[in-house]
Amino acid sequence: MGKGTPAMGKMGSKKTHVPCRRCGKHAYNIRKGACASCGYGKTAKWRSYNWAKTH
Repeated sequence: MGKGTPAMGKMGSKKTHVPCRRCGKHAYNIRKGACASCGYGKTAKWRSYNWAKTH
């Protein structure tokens, strides 16, 4: 089996994201060691962007 499309079907057994211990969302990437939602593991400050503000 090569690296292409057939191999992508074998990717389902591993977990990539688990609940984050800082924000509680299911966005902490185990392999990267960082949360996609709050930035825990990558930065001490909370991840926030002006384009994501709701007001």
